[in-house]
Amino acid sequence: MNAILTAANLTKAYGSVKALDGLTLEVPEGGVYGVLGPNGAGKSTLFRIWLGLIRPTDGGATVMNEPPGVPRRIGSMIETPRFPPFLTARGVLEWLSLASGLKGDAAEIDGLLARVGLTEAAGRKVRGFSVGMHQRLGVAAALLGRPSMVILDEPTSGMDPNGINEMRALIRSLADNDGVSVVLASHQLAEVQKICDRVAILNRGTLAAEGSVSDLIGGAGGERLRLHVTDPARIAALIGAAAEAQADAILVTLTRSEAPALIRRLAGEGVDIFEARWVGADLEAVFMQETGGQDAR
Repeated sequence: MNAILTAANLTKAYGSVKALDGLTLEVPEGGVYGVLGPNGAGKSTLFRIWLGLIRPTDGGATVMNEPPGVPRRIGSMIETPRFPPFLTARGVLEWLSLASGLKGDAAEIDGLLARVGLTEAAGRKVRGFSVGMHQRLGVAAALLGRPSMVILDEPTSGMDPNGINEMRALIRSLADNDGVSVVLASHQLAEVQKICDRVAILNRGTLAAEGSVSDLIGGAGGERLRLHVTDPARIAALIGAAAEAQADAILVTLTRSEAPALIRRLAGEGVDIFEARWVGADLEAVFMQETGGQDAR
């Protein structure tokens, strides 16, 4: 595995508080890599170290096999971007392009605005932009100069469902069609599951879990049988430790070959089963397991 980003025993302390605490991590080149964690887990701190914006207290990091801060083709958007309110969307990209030593090529800028869905707003001043539109413009800014890697912090924040779908398609297109390595943080775990190839879950500045999405989900219990029943708590207690009660159903961990016998047993004991279906574990279940139930935000 060729690592495009690394962290080796990385620590960042603010007084007595450690935002990162001996974190060791390697991000492979290519594809979409998600960095997840509850508030205060260290995600933004890690991104800022990789971008050379802050220095670690201890440990080391590399970006494309070099120390952070060495000029290279990296685009980034950290948290909600802010732009001069008197500039138009096109003007922002022209300004940033020239400030970065690029040519401010009109065709490239128009292409980026189209790619993030801002063509119709290209001539509007950004003071009237919604949070989602600022996010779109921030992603466009991160793509100036055709970087080989982009780091995006909450790229779908403030977007409606259509915007989230469009951003998901854009990010996958960057990885699959443009060969860009995409590293992102998001609290929308369902979207991360759909878009990312691998993820790292941080908790209190340390690495709680890392791997491909499919492997992590498989390790969280794989498929379970969901039974829609009345009085789920009573039925779960009847089944035992393999059952988990929900609001109107129970989740049972068992093999497919064991399912018919369980259903016959419950029916024989007078339990009304309104629906039975297999459901897979998801990234949210893995996240809750690894962070002790903390919210992703």
